[in-house]
Amino acid sequence: MSRDMRRDFVNRSELIAYLRQEFPEAARNADAVPDARGGRKAAEDKLAEIDVQAYESSRNHLEGAVTHLSPHIRHGVLGMAEVRDNVRNKSSGPQPGKLLQELAWRDYFQRIYTRIGSAIWQDQEPYKTGFAAGDYADELPADISDGETGLACMDAFGKELIETGYLHNHARMWFAGYIVHFRRIKWQAGAHWFLQHLLDGDPASNNLSWQWVASTFSQKPYFFNRENVEKFTNGRYCRSCPLYGKCVFEGSYSDLEHRLFPNKPPAPKPKEKQPGSKKRKKWHQ
Repeated sequence: MSRDMRRDFVNRSELIAYLRQEFPEAARNADAVPDARGGRKAAEDKLAEIDVQAYESSRNHLEGAVTHLSPHIRHGVLGMAEVRDNVRNKSSGPQPGKLLQELAWRDYFQRIYTRIGSAIWQDQEPYKTGFAAGDYADELPADISDGETGLACMDAFGKELIETGYLHNHARMWFAGYIVHFRRIKWQAGAHWFLQHLLDGDPASNNLSWQWVASTFSQKPYFFNRENVEKFTNGRYCRSCPLYGKCVFEGSYSDLEHRLFPNKPPAPKPKEKQPGSKKRKKWHQ
């Protein structure tokens, strides 16, 4: 017989103790309690603080002006239409802007999840890496989940994920790219680990983003090099990393592509332009 959960607590510590008691298995898997606050008031405050122009110019930097709205959207405290309208009111110019585009991607992922349900855990397409799904390991190694890879950036990202329930979107992409392509582990293992810890974790955005990185929901795999990490973190991790200059992320994108995907067939050469033909406009402008 189900029973209602308590709603009134003397303080936050009493609430945390109650949740640990009610959900002992979850507490064993992840006992850290993030400082992030929920509730409508906290969500409204973050919504009011959105700086659309600052987001546009700095969103890829770990210190950029991101919104931190995703947990509130994920748990229904804020509606997508409400956030969309707020962003529109703060936007200028005829183009929708990057923040509205990100909201559109989130809505798109949710619509796919509604259609395919539990198949969100299955490869939507084959890998475009030159490897088959069976070439990837099923389990996440302990050095990754325990933050003992020796790579300052990846170990810091893992610690932040577990302790705060948050990772910047760019850090999520790097981490996913590292797990899938540099360690050759199935995206499902990383996606499951993320969902154990992310405050905003939901199978739609989480899994389909992992599949985008893996190339099972995109035209090509996403990967990165050390210069990319150093640029968008302002060198925060590279400066202290004992592997600086000799880590697995070193090299140009061309070098890394050959190293990571030696079996990948070369991209087809573009067709020669026929005399008198017109270039077709891109679908997205």
